[in-house]
Amino acid sequence: MNDYIIKAITEDGQARAYVAVTTELVNEAARRHEMSPVAITAAGRLFTAGAMMGTMMKNDKDLLTVRIKGNGPIGQMMCSANPKGEVKGFVGNPQVMLPLKDGRIDVAGALGIGVLSVTKDLGLKEPYIGDTILVTSEIGDDLTYYFATSEQTPSAVGLGVLMNKDNTAKCAGGFIVQMMPDASDETTGLVEANVAQISSVSELLDAGETPEMIVGRIFNGKEFKILEKIDCKYKCDCSRTKVISALLSLGPDEIQSLIDEDKPVETKCQFCGEKYEFSLDDLARMRDGLRAKE
Repeated sequence: MNDYIIKAITEDGQARAYVAVTTELVNEAARRHEMSPVAITAAGRLFTAGAMMGTMMKNDKDLLTVRIKGNGPIGQMMCSANPKGEVKGFVGNPQVMLPLKDGRIDVAGALGIGVLSVTKDLGLKEPYIGDTILVTSEIGDDLTYYFATSEQTPSAVGLGVLMNKDNTAKCAGGFIVQMMPDASDETTGLVEANVAQISSVSELLDAGETPEMIVGRIFNGKEFKILEKIDCKYKCDCSRTKVISALLSLGPDEIQSLIDEDKPVETKCQFCGEKYEFSLDDLARMRDGLRAKE
């Protein structure tokens, strides 16, 4: 099953849902960052949520960033997403290893106690920033709390990554269900009861269910319509040109200092692991180009 996100709404407009399958996205992130099973599970949950939250924004140039800073051994995690379903991110310690807890991968233990931050750059003078504490450090519960406290939107967030024995994700996905301001108690109770019946979204995907079928579970008993299907993927927008611009911003004297070290400069993208190397001749051309403009 290719990765994609379904956006759906009840016919009466009282509730909306985002359901995603992100297995390929998660495995691409794991490959690029050489992640351990606990890092894959934690990052997979975060990146899946980021992909769905990114599609909540309206304009192509809007950008959403979700950052988790905890005191656990995994360190900081961050993902960036846009309305087109494109996600990139990183994990502070992608090789973190922890023993199982109650037979399950210990994401909460890896994250520890900390803060979840959501930044929305909507092209305005100042971005929107919302911060909340990590209430369980399982990510889904933390985002549910974020939506309730920072956006005043009653929500339910379910995220899951099911691992293979070869350190790859077998299935990954999630859902975000939100009640609209005019939602009746009857609709709210119905949707809450339906969501409570979903114990694991990744296991449903592994059993062959599609995001459309999971939407049907969420809105069982209500008429609904699917608004949009959006492909999602792990995509970094780094390039050699952008790295050159960053080096040029250092100025000719600082570039000369790099030349004086008498070895090529290699940079590595934090989001995708792509490496860019610049020879001494490359650096000299940058330096000379800047000095010619002085």
